[in-house]
Amino acid sequence: MGLFKRIGNEVLYLRAALRSLKKLSAIYDNPKLTYPDMIEGFAKTKPNNIAIYFEDRKLTYRELDEEANRYARWALAQGLGKGHTVALMMENRPEYLIAWLGVLKAGAAAALINTNLVKGPLAHSLNISGATHVILGAELADSIPTTEGHLERPMKFWATGAAIQGMENLDMLLALFSTEPLPADTRKDVTINDEALYIYTSGTTGNPKAARLPHVRVLTMMGGFAAATNATEKDRMYCVLPLYHSAGGVCAVGSVLTVGGAVIIRRKFSAREFFTDCTKYNATLFQYIGELCRYLLNADENPKERKHKLRLGVGNGLRPEIWPAFQKRFNIPRVLEFYGATEGNVALLNYDGTVGAVGRIPSWAKKKFNVEIVKFNTETEQVVRGADGLCIKCEPGEAGEALGKISTDPNTPTGRFDGYAKKEETEKKILRDVFEKGDQWFRTGDLLRQDKLGYFYFVDRIGDTFRWKGENVSTNEVSEAVSVFPGVKEANVYGVTIPGTDGRAGMAAIVSDPGLDLDKLHQHITKELPDYARPIFIRLGHEMEVTGTFKHRKVDLVKEGIDLNAIKEPVYFNSPSERKFVPLTKDLHEQICSGAFKL
Repeated sequence: MGLFKRIGNEVLYLRAALRSLKKLSAIYDNPKLTYPDMIEGFAKTKPNNIAIYFEDRKLTYRELDEEANRYARWALAQGLGKGHTVALMMENRPEYLIAWLGVLKAGAAAALINTNLVKGPLAHSLNISGATHVILGAELADSIPTTEGHLERPMKFWATGAAIQGMENLDMLLALFSTEPLPADTRKDVTINDEALYIYTSGTTGNPKAARLPHVRVLTMMGGFAAATNATEKDRMYCVLPLYHSAGGVCAVGSVLTVGGAVIIRRKFSAREFFTDCTKYNATLFQYIGELCRYLLNADENPKERKHKLRLGVGNGLRPEIWPAFQKRFNIPRVLEFYGATEGNVALLNYDGTVGAVGRIPSWAKKKFNVEIVKFNTETEQVVRGADGLCIKCEPGEAGEALGKISTDPNTPTGRFDGYAKKEETEKKILRDVFEKGDQWFRTGDLLRQDKLGYFYFVDRIGDTFRWKGENVSTNEVSEAVSVFPGVKEANVYGVTIPGTDGRAGMAAIVSDPGLDLDKLHQHITKELPDYARPIFIRLGHEMEVTGTFKHRKVDLVKEGIDLNAIKEPVYFNSPSERKFVPLTKDLHEQICSGAFKL
């Protein structure tokens, strides 16, 4: 990297850091500040600014505040306030933001429920929320009967959007409440340390966990993204991500609604309509998840895909193999990749757009951040400790688990860890006696590496990395290598158990165009990957199961392994003798599982 570019990057980081510190200082200097206070302020100072665009609707800050007042009065009429929680389950639309803003205005907290859940996982999410009242979008009414017999307490369901038999009609009741400002003392006992939201983990490996977000965390996340994107009231954020998750519902929304700008909401992501919408609404910002960018690249050309006013895309998971192509094809000036988790205290930002990096901590800023990478044993899935019983820091370029030091010091605001609704879940994420006796660090559960310039790179999720032939295989790196092959739309890599072998053999579930050339794919992975990392098996499917935030699900794939009775899709074996992928027949399957065929 040239001297002038390095100086330019340092200036970028310094400016962004100063903006962030200014935002965070304003939050910590006012212990009574809540998100509703901000919206109420804009309703007075910028009443006619558009806050929300949705389809053919526009809501100004005054209208957003007034409609939220109805919800607040509804909540208060139910006896809900500080210490209470209301569950919210609704597809993306303005009423979603209005509802949780109104609940917070009443002093209560909102639990944002994943709209894809049914049966046990849905009941679990409602149970751990502590809520006795549920605001439900009528479009999701069919999911509630699936929880019958699994709810731990009586719950009252309030339907909005249509009348639903057996549920309270929320729209009819809301119309009876005033839109006038609430009494000044409505939230007199609420502080920034009180609960605002419960946002759930994606549940890729089990039941979702409810992460606690006090007002201070909500404001810190919103303010941090507003500072990172340098957002102003002239910006419009295009958000297609689900509002029940922190990426869409807090970061994307908050980056503009904390500065008087506008958020453009779409009910669900559409690759075909993405740039049409961005052009129609004059979007300047958009929030992404890595797989969303891949879907856009795989989509047919849109005449509007380069005629937009987008200045910045912000998100996480944009893989390096598609990053430059994505920016070039769609004329995206800047990409701001970040690393973080809803509940975590490790926050990294890649301000200068270095391809592949998820963030950077320059050496001069090291003392202000709480992030370290420690040696990790992928076989035991435990951190490595030295003779003194303490953890060992990784060398530059060495992969290890990323940790964040837990602190309540306002000077290191990212150090705060509020945990989950269940204390036992919180305890599992705390690592003690890391670098000195008695210290506490948040476990990210992710393997990262950091180079000499301070850039961080995501390696893999702990549990996804597996051992084969005595080597660690990063599913993330293998997926990147497979995904760039022409015709491959998506690749989900994982390890499967084979009788009589040590470790786990690599398998890739692939979604591709018709007529994928398996012989050339074999040549490609032979060239791009070391022997131990090459997938032993591949299965070809028509679609990939993902979470609501586009994360690949692996649990069922791992469970099915190479069981031909469980898999209805074509499965192929990387034959060492024929040096190509061959169909996995029952006879070949038996040879492999019996040990007759040495892998």
